[in-house]
Amino acid sequence: MDKKVTGIVAYITLVGWLIAYLVGDKEGAKFHINQALVLFLAGVVCGILSWIPLIGIIAGILSIVVFVFWIMGLVSACKGTEKPVPILGGIHLIK
Repeated sequence: MDKKVTGIVAYITLVGWLIAYLVGDKEGAKFHINQALVLFLAGVVCGILSWIPLIGIIAGILSIVVFVFWIMGLVSACKGTEKPVPILGGIHLIK
């Protein structure tokens, strides 16, 4: 897989991220692989927090924000650009 396809596949579920990380052009699409992982983990945290009363309302709103960021990242990968998403784009888990 080339850089662009690897970046797009990274955003499509956790299985897609694993495929992009293990099989794809990891060096070329490292930016999108990292960003997809950060967005996935942020979604998991929002999902866990949504079970706590009162905090769940805020977590629900944050889940919508993370979803919008996910769409922004996917569009950036489709265009072949490396534009970080707001707030979460500066977090680097994969070096």
